[in-house]
Amino acid sequence: MTATHTTTTASVPLAPGALPLLGHALPLLRDPLAFIRSLAGYPTMVRVRLGPTTALLICDPTLTRHVFVNDRTFDKGGPIYDRIREVIGDGLSTCPYPLHRRQRRLCQPSFHPRRLHGYAAVFGRASDATAGSWHDGQVLDVTREMMTLTTQATMETMFSGSLPAETLRRALADTNTVVSAFFRRMMTPALLRRLPTPAKRRYDQARARLFATITDIVAARRADPTDHADLLSALVAAVDVESRDHEQRLSDSELADQALTFFLGGMETTAITLAWALYLTATHPEIQRRLHAETDTVLAGALPGPEHLPRLDLAARVVTETLRLYPPAWMMTRTVTGEAELDGVRLRRGDTLVLSPYLIHRRPDLYADPTRFDPERWLDTSPDRASYVPFGAGARKCIGDQFALTEAILALTAVTARWELTPVGDEPFRPKVETSLSSRGLRLRLRQRQATETTATHSPPVATSQPVPPAVGSGPGACPVAH
Repeated sequence: MTATHTTTTASVPLAPGALPLLGHALPLLRDPLAFIRSLAGYPTMVRVRLGPTTALLICDPTLTRHVFVNDRTFDKGGPIYDRIREVIGDGLSTCPYPLHRRQRRLCQPSFHPRRLHGYAAVFGRASDATAGSWHDGQVLDVTREMMTLTTQATMETMFSGSLPAETLRRALADTNTVVSAFFRRMMTPALLRRLPTPAKRRYDQARARLFATITDIVAARRADPTDHADLLSALVAAVDVESRDHEQRLSDSELADQALTFFLGGMETTAITLAWALYLTATHPEIQRRLHAETDTVLAGALPGPEHLPRLDLAARVVTETLRLYPPAWMMTRTVTGEAELDGVRLRRGDTLVLSPYLIHRRPDLYADPTRFDPERWLDTSPDRASYVPFGAGARKCIGDQFALTEAILALTAVTARWELTPVGDEPFRPKVETSLSSRGLRLRLRQRQATETTATHSPPVATSQPVPPAVGSGPGACPVAH
């Protein structure tokens, strides 16, 4: 994307508040969302300093899409991906451009609509089982319960079964330790990151245990020729007929990277989206009332399943609006791979660009009353591919977007079929800003809805052979981890 006259990055305005050596690290650590919101008035881009490194934060939706789509020039890179690669290596969501196309071809069959239909049945059963384990009057630790739900669903869809209880507990704890450390490590200078602090030791130990857990699962599956009809079986069996160097299958290390990528993505970011969706419905009683009515009509006492998705219109709009207000990947980085130009600004190889769906989604020129939760804004319109980017765009768009949307819609439906939720206290709940907009610490009170209670005695609806239809907010292509 070019302009008539070109300038250097030095001509781009510098965001206020930069300090010597630290740059904007302090405001980003203290209140990163307020800092990002303060930059919404810049029309196209603004310079931000992360320690000694200067990055360009893109504020314009058209420029943001241009960067997403031109992934050869604007490759995965920068401080966010440096930290995530410490954990998941060069998986599909983090690998550089030269590795991506082959990995995408090998991973795509795992997310085929026919497989998604089976995954959706799992999502419905797991969601109902989790919601059925609660009791009337309980104050719910929402994020922890959603992590339990998505972990169970992810384990079954990925590995066709559950981990032993102790292994699952440890995997959850290790995931929380690793994910919560990403953002702070991203903002910490390299020298300080290497100091042997207790936090670093906990991070290193959790990272090693999590990798060992996934590696053991992958090794066992590689030795088992049976097709378990799960995501890992699809990854093991995938063949890339276009491979030029005869690397037609994923290697053991690549399998481990992909499995860890989808494991973390399937658990953490979907759980956070669900937690925010439940909070938003709990704080908007009329929307919750209408969700109850939709659930009663569509399910009619049955377990939620793939055949219900076409009629869960309001649930889909709630999820779409939740992703607008609280996109899990609220900030992303890209690295310029060679001499380039963006809106008249000359870029050099190695320059860092920052993209923020959170900023784009809250621009008042794009969304009327942008901070208001309003699922009805999607009633007669589909999300614009430039101004609505919770899953990124282009060839690097999240491969699991349909997976995540389907799980979130069915889980939201399963919870609202059984329960009415109300806030605990009068204070608004604020995100805990990490690599994602975390909902850790969110609590809601449950009140049982006797009239629509679903129980384990209900027979699941007969599955159809039709693929799951696209959910509201999805688009062509299809990572729940980082984009």
